[in-house]
Amino acid sequence: MAPFTFTLFAPYNKQAAIRLKNASVRMFGADILMEKDESDGYFRATVDLADGIFHYQFKIQTKSWFEQEPEPALPNYDDDEYIAMTQEEKQEKTEAYTKLIDEIRERNRQRESEATFTEIWYTFVDPYATDVDERGSDDAHKAVGILTVKNGKRIIDEYEWKYDSCYLPPDEELVIYEIHVGDFSGGDNDPNARGQFKNVKEKIDYLKELGVNAIELMPIKEYPGNHSCYGTTSDLKEMIDEMHKNGIRVILDGVYNHCDCSSPLTQIDHDYWYHHNPKDVAMSWGPEWNYNFYDPKYNIWPARKFVGDSIRYMVEEFHIDGIRFDAARQIQNFDFLHWVVKEAKKAAGPKPFYCVAEFLPDEPCITNIDGPMDGCWHDSFYWAIRDLLLYDNIDIGRLKSVIDCRQQGFLGVTNVVNYIGNHDHDRMLVELGKERSIFGEEAFKRIRLGVVIQMTSTGIPMIWMGEEIGEYKEKTPDVAKIDWSLIADREDNSNSINKTLLAFFRGLVLLRKENKAFFQTNLDFIHEDHNAKVLVYQRWSDTGERVVVIVNFSGIFLAHYRVPNMPIDGWWHEWTFNYDVKVSYNEVHLDLAEREAKILVWLGENWEPSASEPQPDPSTESTSNNDTNTTEEKPEEKSEEKPEEKQQ
Repeated sequence: MAPFTFTLFAPYNKQAAIRLKNASVRMFGADILMEKDESDGYFRATVDLADGIFHYQFKIQTKSWFEQEPEPALPNYDDDEYIAMTQEEKQEKTEAYTKLIDEIRERNRQRESEATFTEIWYTFVDPYATDVDERGSDDAHKAVGILTVKNGKRIIDEYEWKYDSCYLPPDEELVIYEIHVGDFSGGDNDPNARGQFKNVKEKIDYLKELGVNAIELMPIKEYPGNHSCYGTTSDLKEMIDEMHKNGIRVILDGVYNHCDCSSPLTQIDHDYWYHHNPKDVAMSWGPEWNYNFYDPKYNIWPARKFVGDSIRYMVEEFHIDGIRFDAARQIQNFDFLHWVVKEAKKAAGPKPFYCVAEFLPDEPCITNIDGPMDGCWHDSFYWAIRDLLLYDNIDIGRLKSVIDCRQQGFLGVTNVVNYIGNHDHDRMLVELGKERSIFGEEAFKRIRLGVVIQMTSTGIPMIWMGEEIGEYKEKTPDVAKIDWSLIADREDNSNSINKTLLAFFRGLVLLRKENKAFFQTNLDFIHEDHNAKVLVYQRWSDTGERVVVIVNFSGIFLAHYRVPNMPIDGWWHEWTFNYDVKVSYNEVHLDLAEREAKILVWLGENWEPSASEPQPDPSTESTSNNDTNTTEEKPEEKSEEKPEEKQQ
């Protein structure tokens, strides 16, 4: 036995107590009153505990006017309980839930103006609990905190890190893959109702073959309902450790603008940590942290301290490599964001740590010299590409501004994260079908066009899980696990279009990672043809790497299209059809299929094709991805024709 002290910060509450029991015991014993220290605002209770696992809850004489609303009466996924219900039972439960909500809201309205509401006691889980059982226990009725004691001290788990010294890529080289843990693993026949951390770990080989070097996990912390149980702390650590072993960074999605109504702090003293009213009712998703409130008595910023402690815990305990800040614009406090990003990076130590904001609509103020973040989600990029792919809205000026984010005021490659889909939207393939009834090869061709632009634009590319295999499921709060059968071997090869798309993604990711031209902001638009709807831009590095991207936005095949202003003569490799072409007199002629992009990669000043390589007809382009062909462009006689006239 050894003394263990429980602490609860509740500086202006009158009384607090703790309920405690061994995890193997069914019922709690008598409440243990906690003693308050007015000098620091903490309640404490010291109890002699043997090594083992314990369940506990706090009780407080609340200062809140706020009473949490219950969880939804019906599950929003197909579990056994839902399947077993009759329609009458579902209706009855829904009506009871609606009545309860109305009663609680009415009590909240009344209690705000009552002086006696502080006599109410609430039972809740420890705000600093490191493990929670939402099922509670026989007499808990609510979630319980789980405390594990070993050698008289609290432990999280006993995992030992193995690969902390492994190399991890710097921010500018990242290609991010966004994952919802519950839906990433398995398929319709997967025995696991929801994916787990261990299932993500099992997909590391797939992620390596795809080529991504960072994953961004949607929120993994405990929240109400049965959607957030992805495994133990050891499972999460092992997954992250194995990612690091394979050179893959792990970024966590954190929600620091608001919390759920069932947050323990709402029950202690709502207005000490949260705004009394939403800052913007139209953009409110729950109690909103009040980062502006400072308590001079205890010299503390309550909301900042709690969220800062939470972030430091995740960085130090789980060795994460970055944070995506949800709804950062709604936080409306750059001072806090500067502070918390600094705290996170300090906790991370010398390794790279990427902080990216969902700041909608995107603006450079969040990332530039005075901005708190390294990067932001480039939502204007998404909408410009969406309008292009879905509606053939070819606004070259708008497209140029999102391809080169400097035109919008951003400064560097890491300032924007480019995507053509994320968890907030239907995948582009779904949108093409729903909005335009475009399916099959035409839909996949448009996706390939969008991905080329995404991977070659200034910024960090991000893939929403399943995009790369043509996942077709719509956005839903229900279970929508990735259908991995889309790339499984089939006798009839009926999924060849999906496999081809995956190969296309893999090749582009590899090109993006291996060519230093994409790690710098160097980008020039060297040709634009508003009549033919063609845009050409080059990326280059200070060490000599060059890439030229030629995009035909139109629905018209352009034969032997003249591309002027090529940056350098010599041999280039055409990536999309895998052949080599020689540029002379700073121009090249290429066939451009409708809605197609070609990528020319500079082979260097001294590169020459070997004598054994075949020399095909210059007017012919190979579609093979295995053999490399060479085409030497011969100079044509000088002409005053304009590029658009040559296509007629």
